[in-house]
Amino acid sequence: MKNNYTTERYYWRNAATRIILTVLTVALIVWFLPRNEVQHFRYDVGKPWMYGSFIANFDFPIYKTEEAIQEEKDSLTRFFYPYYKYDASVEQRQIKQFLQDYKDGLPDLSDSYRQLIVERLHSIYAAGIMDTPDYNRLYRDTTSQFRLIKGKESHSILMRNVYSTMAAYEHLFADPRLQEVRHILQKCNLNEYVDANLIYDKNLSESEMNDLLSSVSPASGMVMSGQKIIDRGEIVNEYTYRVLNSFEQELARRSASSNELASTVIGQTLFVGILVVLFTVYLLLFRHDYFEKPRSIMMLYLLLLLFPILVSLIMQHNFLSVYIVPFAIAPMFTRVFMDSRTAYSLHVIMTLICAAAVRYQYDFIIVQLVAGTVAIYSLRELSSRAQVFKSALLITLASMATYFSLQLMQKGEALTIDKDMYYHFLANGILLLLTYPLMYLVEKTFGFTSNVTLFELSNTNKGLLRDLSEIAPGTFQHSITVGNLAAEIANRIGANSLLVRTGALYHDIGKMTEPVFFTENQAGVNPHDNIPYTESARIVISHVTEGVKMAESQNLPTIIKDFILTHHGQGLAKYFYIKQQNEHPNEEIDKAPFTYPGPNPFTREQAILMMADTVEAASRSLNEYTEESISQLVNRLIDSQVSEGFFRDCPITFRDVAQAKAVLIERLKSIYHTRISYPELK
Repeated sequence: MKNNYTTERYYWRNAATRIILTVLTVALIVWFLPRNEVQHFRYDVGKPWMYGSFIANFDFPIYKTEEAIQEEKDSLTRFFYPYYKYDASVEQRQIKQFLQDYKDGLPDLSDSYRQLIVERLHSIYAAGIMDTPDYNRLYRDTTSQFRLIKGKESHSILMRNVYSTMAAYEHLFADPRLQEVRHILQKCNLNEYVDANLIYDKNLSESEMNDLLSSVSPASGMVMSGQKIIDRGEIVNEYTYRVLNSFEQELARRSASSNELASTVIGQTLFVGILVVLFTVYLLLFRHDYFEKPRSIMMLYLLLLLFPILVSLIMQHNFLSVYIVPFAIAPMFTRVFMDSRTAYSLHVIMTLICAAAVRYQYDFIIVQLVAGTVAIYSLRELSSRAQVFKSALLITLASMATYFSLQLMQKGEALTIDKDMYYHFLANGILLLLTYPLMYLVEKTFGFTSNVTLFELSNTNKGLLRDLSEIAPGTFQHSITVGNLAAEIANRIGANSLLVRTGALYHDIGKMTEPVFFTENQAGVNPHDNIPYTESARIVISHVTEGVKMAESQNLPTIIKDFILTHHGQGLAKYFYIKQQNEHPNEEIDKAPFTYPGPNPFTREQAILMMADTVEAASRSLNEYTEESISQLVNRLIDSQVSEGFFRDCPITFRDVAQAKAVLIERLKSIYHTRISYPELK
C-alpha cells in the first residue's frame, strides 16, 4: 500500500512538473510575440505586384515617409527665430558698478575718459549684447535674425545689429580717443562691465518651435474605400509603395483595439500551445528518459524559448534580418549532446513558432527546415573544429540554394532576384562558427560531454593518462586493452564506443597511489604476502575512491567519474575474501571490508566496461590459451556478473550480453593466439 502511494505521488509530481514547464514556455513565448506585425504582402519599389487586384476596403490617409516628414521639419526650423528678452537692469547694474569702482577717476587719465566710457557702454547696451556662444550659433549670414521681446512687444532684429560679449568689448575701443589710451585701459579690466543683456527665453522659444513642428501633417492625401490601389503585374512605384505601407499602418492602428488584441493573444496562445504540447508529447513517448535528466530538459526548453523570443524582438524593433540568426545552432547542439530525432523535432517546432512572428512565413519555414536538416545530417559525430566549419558551409550553401529556388518559382527570372539576402545567409554561416566555442559553455552549464571533449580526454600524452603510463605502466597497458575491447563491443551493440573507450582509459587511475599492490605492475615481489587480507582488500578497493579524487582534482566530467565508480560495482574483492574465509572456516566473515563502494553500472557503456575489465584481467591467469579455455572463462565470468545482479539497473539486454561475449572471445583468441615455432639453423 505504501509503495502504491509513493508511486502515485511520484507520477503526479512528474505530471505537474511537465504541465508547469509547458505552460511556462507557452506563456513566455506568447508574451514576447509581436502583436502588430500585419504585413500580408511582399512588395518592393521597381518590382511587379505578384498578387491579385488590391482594392481598399476602408478610407485611410496616405502617410508620408519618415524622411519626408523630417525634411519638412528641417525646412521649418531653418527659418525659425528664437526669442530673447531685453534686460535693462544689466546696463544699470554694470555702469553703476563701473562708476563705483572708479569714483576717484581712472588711473593716469582725466575724468572725461570715465564719462566717455560710460557713454560707450550705454550705446553698446542700447544696441544689445548676446552671449558669444549663442551669437555664434545663430549668426549664419547677414540676414540671420532673432525675436526681441521688450515689454509686451516683440519684433525681429538682425543679428548684425547686436553684439556678442566679445565683439562688444572690442567695439568699446572703436572711439579714437579710447583707442589712443587702450594700453592704459586694458589694466582696468573693462571686460568685467560688459555682460549679455539679451537673455534667451527657453519656454517661449520651445513652445513656438513645437507649434511650428506640429503643423507638419503626417499625411499627404487620402485613399477612399473601394478605390483600386494596384493590379497584378503592375510595377510598384514610390507612390504605390507609400499607399500600401499606409494601408498596413492604418490596419495595425485599427488592430490595436482591445477586442482585436485579445483575439490575437488567444490565437497566439493556442498556436504556440499546440506546438509546445506536441514537443512535450514527443519526449514523453519516445525520449522519456530525458525527463529523468533535469539539465537535458532545461536545455531543450531553453532552446525552444530562446529563438522565438529573439525573432520577436527583431521583428518588433526591426534592427536585424531574421535570416542572420543562426537557428541551426539549436539542432546542432541537440544532435551533438542528445540524438537526431530529438534535434529534428525541436527544430521543426521551433521554426513553426518563430514563423508566427515573421512576415513571410512560407519562405522562412522552408529555408529553416532545410538548414536544420542539413545541420543534423552533417554532424553525425562532432570530433574536430573542421566539422563545424564544414557544417556551417553546407548549411549556408543549402540555405542559399533553397532561397534561390523559391525566388525562381515566385519571380521566374534570375535577374530580378534580391541579392542582398545572400549576404544575410553568409553572415548566418559565420555566426554558426560560434557553435564550437559555445559548446564548451553548454557542456559546463548543462553537464554534457561532447565527442570533442572525449577526444581531448583520450590523449594519452598529457594529464592523468601520461602520469599513469609513467607511474603504473602495467595498469596503463591494461586500460588501453580494456578500452579497445570495450569499444569493439560498443560498436557491435550500438553503444557509444568513444565514451566507453575514454572511460576505460581512466577507470583505474586510482592505482597510481600504490601501483605495486596490483599484479600488472609487479616485478616478482608481491607486497600482499606480508599484510593481512583485510588490509590488502582495503588497498585494492581504495583505487576506486582514489581515482574519483584524482578525477575531481582534474575537473573530469561526471560521466567519466561514473566509470571509475561502477567498473567493479558493489562486488567483492573475491581473492582476499576467499583467502580470509579459507583461513577462518568456522567464522562468519564480514563482507563489508571486502566490498567495493559501487554503485553498480546504470548505463550500457558502464556494463560493457565492467565485462571487458573483468575478462581482460582474468585472462592473464589462464594456464593455456585455447578456444575452449577462453570461451569457458568469458562465459563463466559474465554469467556470474549477470546472476549476481550487477546489470539489474542498466538497460542492457541479453542479446547485448551475448554479443559482448562473442566479441571478447573473438578478440582474446586473436590476442593470445598460438604462435608458430621457428626451426633453428643447423
